[in-house]
Amino acid sequence: MPPEYIRVSIGTAVVLGLERMQLDAIPTTAYLMLYTESRCLANCGFCPQARESKARIDFLSRIVWPKFRLLEVKNAFESLSNANRFERICIQAINYVGFFNDLVGVIKTLNELDIPISVSVHPLKEMQLMELYELGVSRIGIPFDAATESLFNIVKGKEIKSPYKWEKYLETLKLAQSIFGKSNISTHLIIGLGETEFEAIKFLQEMIDLNILPALFAFTPIKGSHFEKKPRPTLFHYRKIQLARYLLLHKICRIENFSFNERGELVNFGISKDQLFEIIKAGTPFLTSGCPGCNRPYYNERPGEILYNYPKSLTNEEITGIIKLFEERLQ
Repeated sequence: MPPEYIRVSIGTAVVLGLERMQLDAIPTTAYLMLYTESRCLANCGFCPQARESKARIDFLSRIVWPKFRLLEVKNAFESLSNANRFERICIQAINYVGFFNDLVGVIKTLNELDIPISVSVHPLKEMQLMELYELGVSRIGIPFDAATESLFNIVKGKEIKSPYKWEKYLETLKLAQSIFGKSNISTHLIIGLGETEFEAIKFLQEMIDLNILPALFAFTPIKGSHFEKKPRPTLFHYRKIQLARYLLLHKICRIENFSFNERGELVNFGISKDQLFEIIKAGTPFLTSGCPGCNRPYYNERPGEILYNYPKSLTNEEITGIIKLFEERLQ
């Protein structure tokens, strides 16, 4: 039995004709979130949905997610023209009693749309993963969020009274690969939670070596969340991690080719400056990272601000700004 309601990110709702507002960037993936009147059973420090959070319950990151009837959302998808068709549907699963039955009901309802479906979820049991696979889910994302086990415990584990364990995440990612295929598993890394650049890049290399696709988010403090007073990462710190991810993912170099100082800061990318700046000039490393078709507009910033993740091709002015940032600070 499908749930009556589902949450829809505001940008997705606009494309579907369920809300009206002007969009600077059109989402190419439809972002949906399971609806519950309670908060998540987990207590992740960065998340508005967390058990002890005082943030608005219709927020995830800095995006508002209004609720709609699931059948109304399905009908809105069916009414879209081919020009506005989404490349993918991404379902965010909140951890609450009965969430898996709701997740299955949503997937069964939306399967008729013939759009690839990804699910972002905490670790599941083998039979649950098998059921999602048999329903036709094309990708599974299990977000670590933190770069190290000790930071994970602080951010979303035992030290913040949350149920998650690092070992279980790693175990479930590998289990999911055995079911969905090695190339169909993703994870997330939030930059700015307290990791060093070396720790972030080491995590990225380890995930890539496991054939798990890592997506990058910039930490965004949300009023009412446990980490509301924690600062955002600096733009240069984030740009370096984006560039490192690109180099690792495309096998241009490995972490062993990079150089770090005693503070764990990346000081050399292991390739010539000419080659590095050619890659920077293309702008590709700074686009939103995630599943195929994901551009996730404005999850980390407001329109008008300099973007951490670009949801569309960069302008010449934006690329010039990034080049200047690296010329001024890179050795």
